[in-house]
Amino acid sequence: MVEHAPSAADAAPAAPDGPAGPARPRRSVATRAAILAAARDRFAADGYERATIRAIARDADIDPSMVMRYYGNKAGLFAAASEIEVHAPDLTHVPRDEAGARLVRHLLERWECDETLTGMMRVGVTNEAGAQRMRGVFAEQIKPVLAAVCPVPDEAPTRAALIASQILGMALCRYVLRIPPAVNLSHDEVVAWLAPTIQRYLTAEQP
Repeated sequence: MVEHAPSAADAAPAAPDGPAGPARPRRSVATRAAILAAARDRFAADGYERATIRAIARDADIDPSMVMRYYGNKAGLFAAASEIEVHAPDLTHVPRDEAGARLVRHLLERWECDETLTGMMRVGVTNEAGAQRMRGVFAEQIKPVLAAVCPVPDEAPTRAALIASQILGMALCRYVLRIPPAVNLSHDEVVAWLAPTIQRYLTAEQP
């Protein structure tokens, strides 16, 4: 059912104890979730340039004016749909030889509980806007964590790129391309295979 833009009467705040009070916030949350889910799929399928507000609204089964109401324009919608927080762990409090396993397990668990990461991976492999967003995540959220434990601080950007090659490579195979062996690996198996390499990138004095 198409959800139309609210009238002036609908826009007025409901009485806290009225029947519409709790319903309206729930509807707003559900509408935003539907818009963001549709946006991630559409940006992934069409790329940023070709994706349209009208197509996203159609996918979400709402009126385009609702998308504009919540997010203003396509740039605002893309920013909201691609908002990512990996909550990277502080490795300075982890035994040095366990840092690689700790980082891999954390990112694996984040990937599996946040569909935004998979959505942005799809966008990132199809257009520059998504790729830039993913680069930003690793530059802003992963590199500082690595710099705190890296034995050669000047090499932190290079080592972050190497870590990204492993983490994003597995994510692409496991969650986007869904290559069966990668999909079927347990968390412990993924950690066991990737952690030694990530550990080397984190703490090895030299290649």
